[in-house]
Amino acid sequence: MNTSTRAAPAAARSARNTGMLIAVAAVLMVGCGETKDKPATQTAAKVNKEEITVHQINFALGQQRGLRADQQEAARKQVLERLIDQELTLQKATELKIDRDAKVQQQLEASRRDIISRAYLERVGETATRPNSAEVEKYYAEKPGLFKERRIYNLQEIAIEAKPEQVPTLRAKLESSKNISEFIEYLKANDFRFSGNQAVRAAEQLPLANLDTFARMTDGQSMLSPSPTGATVVVLAGSRSQPVDLQRATPAIEQFLLNDRKRDIIARDLKSLREGAKIEYVGQFAEGAATPASAASAPATNQGTGTK
Repeated sequence: MNTSTRAAPAAARSARNTGMLIAVAAVLMVGCGETKDKPATQTAAKVNKEEITVHQINFALGQQRGLRADQQEAARKQVLERLIDQELTLQKATELKIDRDAKVQQQLEASRRDIISRAYLERVGETATRPNSAEVEKYYAEKPGLFKERRIYNLQEIAIEAKPEQVPTLRAKLESSKNISEFIEYLKANDFRFSGNQAVRAAEQLPLANLDTFARMTDGQSMLSPSPTGATVVVLAGSRSQPVDLQRATPAIEQFLLNDRKRDIIARDLKSLREGAKIEYVGQFAEGAATPASAASAPATNQGTGTK
């Protein structure tokens, strides 16, 4: 009797413990199931056996600059549809073994080299320090045509087809003409082919090297510059003042100076790499190979610094 009495509570406790273990196991299984399923929530679409993920969509959206918050949702859907089309064509191309084509392999290798090389140059450029307020103020003072004395230019442009030896004669005739109409009559009388157009450009939209020249021009003045096909005449038909104060100009100046420093750092790094490497030009490339072309490898950076 005593043994049976003692066995009953033990059996009950064992049953309760077993039930608790089952319950805990069930909870853990549910938890594990939820954890296992979480990555699936990152799937935006399935194309046959392949998945398109939210990460792919976000990466593609990151390449689009200037998207407003109210445009995000529509853009996400458009990106997804493009990725679906891309995946379909990729699968078909793989089926047809297009990915093994020699030209495709060359393009893939060229893209890989370019991406990695640019990533390295960007990392080198990241060591550049941002300009301080004194440097910003100095640049602002040195470029009045861009900021303090900024103007909006109404320009007439005339593109003239001419031989290099004819350019000095055209320049002399432009300088001696009373107005642009007289110069155009001269072009017609001497059978020069030319075309014209009008444009309105702010100071920052002009070539930085020519900005000081434009800033000194008065309404009605013109200038002639050689071009690959002959010459280009620019007439300042009119202008209006639209200055930019230091506060508004500061972000643009900071970015310009920072980009300028990045270019310098990258150029110095490339020069150092070349000096430390053994470079041998072979065959027809051995002729005239003394001038390095490393500058062409540096990523282009916008030179404009003006603020609208």
